[in-house]
Amino acid sequence: MTDWIKARPIAHRGLHDKANGIFENTLSAAKAAIAGNFSIEIDIHLSADGIPFVFHDNTLDRLTDETGPVRALKMAELEQIAIGGTQDRIPSLASFLDAVNGSTGLVIEMKGISGEDEGFVSRILEVIEDYRGPLALMSFNHWLLHDARALNAGVPLGLTAEGDEKLDPTHRHADREYRPDFLSYGISDLPNAFAREFRETGRPVITWTIRSVEDMAKSAKYADQITFEGFDPDAIS
Repeated sequence: MTDWIKARPIAHRGLHDKANGIFENTLSAAKAAIAGNFSIEIDIHLSADGIPFVFHDNTLDRLTDETGPVRALKMAELEQIAIGGTQDRIPSLASFLDAVNGSTGLVIEMKGISGEDEGFVSRILEVIEDYRGPLALMSFNHWLLHDARALNAGVPLGLTAEGDEKLDPTHRHADREYRPDFLSYGISDLPNAFAREFRETGRPVITWTIRSVEDMAKSAKYADQITFEGFDPDAIS
């Protein structure tokens, strides 16, 4: 169920390349990742009318010419907003799935906002119900992991985490309560006992965000796969 997560490097927010007009979490970044035979990591929020869409930030400011909370808009409005002045628009999760169409692995990070996530997971599960490609869900937010387990998501579920030993009790609580199928851990906080013991159970550990050959080598010591950006891991001999 999780072997594909280890099989290929995972392009962080797709294979984006801002210098060449390919921005993160866009259909263009997805197509570039597919062409490179990489898996894809994306981020999703829920629109004002309850539709999951692909975008990282809580606000529009960094990536668009618009401002304000990204969740305040309906999907029809979001789909009109250009990313980085390109032809790419903010995609719905459904349109992203259509573009990938099972051609590579897809790791979906659920971006939670406390108090605003009622129905978020159930709407995601409706969208992915008939998807036949390799797909997994993950989140930093324990309430979303709780909901995914309660709703029997039916796909691999991952805990996204970071931090040193001080956060060990928090991570172990999440492991006991939600039994994640894989772990996505910040590379700067490895090695640590939690990630090591998690991996010893046979469950995959992936790392984020790998931006250098040095971090790639570090990840190889402590994890099973990388989530990368800014370089081509296949070009490393």
